Amino acid sequence: MAKTTAKKVKVTLVMGLIGTRETHRATVRGLGLRGINSVSELEDTPSVRGMINKVSYLVKVVS
Repeated sequence: MAKTTAKKVKVTLVMGLIGTRETHRATVRGLGLRGINSVSELEDTPSVRGMINKVSYLVKVVS
């Protein structure tokens, strides 16, 4: 068995969710973010990249 080293991406919520669309709020929750300045470390997959792209005006990719 070979260990796989999956790439990780850190995402930070930089804006509040008040006044945003409900689907965008659900996407932010799906990324594991709660309040402003919360950070979530996720695997770098196409689905996660798509979620980040959808709410790019609310989040910042740290690394």
